[in-house]
Formats: sequence, structure tokens, C-alpha cells
Amino acid sequence: MGIELKIQNNVPLANLSTYKIGGLAEYYLEVSDQADLVEAILWAEQNKKNVRILGGGSNVLINDEGVVGLVIKIINKSIKVMSERIECGAGAELARLVITATSNGLSGLEWAAGIPGASIGGSIRGNAGAFGLYMSDVVETVIIYDKKHKRFDTLSKNLCKFGYRESVFKKNPDLVIWSVVLKLEKADQNAISNKVNENIRYRKDRQPKLPSAGSVFKNLEFEDLKKANLFVAEQAEKQGVVKNGKVGAGWLIDQLGFKGEKVGGAKVSLEHANFIVNTDKAKAIDVIKLIGMIKSAARTRFGIRLEEEIQYFGF
Repeated sequence: MGIELKIQNNVPLANLSTYKIGGLAEYYLEVSDQADLVEAILWAEQNKKNVRILGGGSNVLINDEGVVGLVIKIINKSIKVMSERIECGAGAELARLVITATSNGLSGLEWAAGIPGASIGGSIRGNAGAFGLYMSDVVETVIIYDKKHKRFDTLSKNLCKFGYRESVFKKNPDLVIWSVVLKLEKADQNAISNKVNENIRYRKDRQPKLPSAGSVFKNLEFEDLKKANLFVAEQAEKQGVVKNGKVGAGWLIDQLGFKGEKVGGAKVSLEHANFIVNTDKAKAIDVIKLIGMIKSAARTRFGIRLEEEIQYFGF
């Protein structure tokens, strides 16, 4: 069966994102094996179509006008435990990985418990993290497909160039994450399970239930905040919101008075100001307008530059 027979036309993307926002993919394909990935990318090149990779659909805002070109959703979801290592496909769910690690007495992913919708590939690409811990702490190697050189390759952690919510994969769209090997540590299973449950409760208590893409903005480096606005930095310190050298963007947005602010069906969450939620048929433009309002207010009132963590898909 040729790849062109597997590719679908005009496929709705909204339900493939945690935001429940987005238009149609001009072309769409779900890929579970390497041969189909290679063939699909070749098809796109021959037909002069852009290729976009869609992960679990969290942390992305999809264009309501649709996405031109070929959207590939990687669905290789295998998870294999090898002593203290876990090999998993880019399409595997982060939540399922946490369960697998916990049940095998492997520690290092407890921080990820309760994060909704994230795939392994997306978590590696954005170097997901919480509580001062990150995917980069446990990554050993990443298998990628290099579109430019038309080959699969294995990258060590150093070559992934991880930073805060950054990696080489964000900077180089030719590199498609296929699978990853994580190095964890053996630990007491009950202790791991208790930490996992604690983190799940933490998120349930503090994060909104309405559809969202997770954190909209990156947290602020405390040292950078001091340089931009010493008064705001001192207030953050007094209020005890400096954690792991960073100040949560949600705290700053709250100081700006944006909690509850609404544009169309999009609203700054009352539970957590760094979440913009979809209250009722929100459009991507509603979210974008709110983001612009918050960034403008932070810049003009505090002299602080907020940077999006959310990824724009199809714009």
C-alpha cells in the first residue's frame, strides 16, 4: 500500500489537541513505523508540501484557518523496560511512562505525574519539567530521523543541547524525534508511588479543569528579573515565589491583574494565571489576543519580556 493511499485530506485537528482548538490539516498521516515516516517525508518533498510533526497535542495552539501541508502524528507508543533504562517511542504518552516507571521501581519521572496529554517526543523537544527537574535529567540517547540527510541517527544527551524549555529539536526542524532511551534509578516503589500521588494531587488542586495547553509562558530567571525590575524581584522574594532560581510567570501575570480576563471564549484561568483556558468554543485568535495583552502589559508596566512556552502550530 503506497503512502499516498494512507494520507488523509482535510482532517480536523481540534480534538487532537488538549486545547480543543484548531482547523483542518490539508494532509494528515499517523505513523507507527520508520518506513512510513521516511516515505511520508519523501512524498511531501516530491509534492512540495511542508511537514509538521504533531505530538500529544499539549502545549500547542493550532491555527483555526487550518494547517497547510502534511501533518504527521507519530504514534509509535512502545515502552520497553531494560533494567534501569526505559526505551520508548516518541508517540508514547508521558502519563503511561510514569506508570511504567513506578510499577518497575524506577525513579526520575515522579515530577511528570499528572501532566495531561504530553507525548514523549513533545516532552523531549520542549525539555518538559517541573519542580526543578527536567526530561534532560534522565535522557541518555535519542533516535532521530534527519530529514536533510535522509537517515536515522542516534544523538547523545549532549548533542540534544537541552536548556530551559529548549533543545536542538526546537531549533532544527529537520530533526524528527523517533524514540528515546531514558536512564532512571532503582528506588523504593512505595516512595516513588507516594511522590507520584502527591504530584497528581498538587496539580489537581492548582490547575484548571477546562481545556488548555498547559503553561502559556516560560517562567522567569530570578537574576534576569532583578535586572529588568528590582522592585518586582524583591516582591517575588518577599512572597516566597522564587523557586529553583525562577519566578513563575503565573505570579507575574497575577500581579498584572489578568486573572479572569477574557477574550471571546478564551480566559486567563482563575486557578492559575499562566493558563489560558478554553471556556466555550474559543478561537486561536482569542488566545493570541490575550497573550499579546499580557506581554504588552508586562513590558510597559514592569519592563519585563515574557516569552511563550506554548508552540504555534500552522501559523
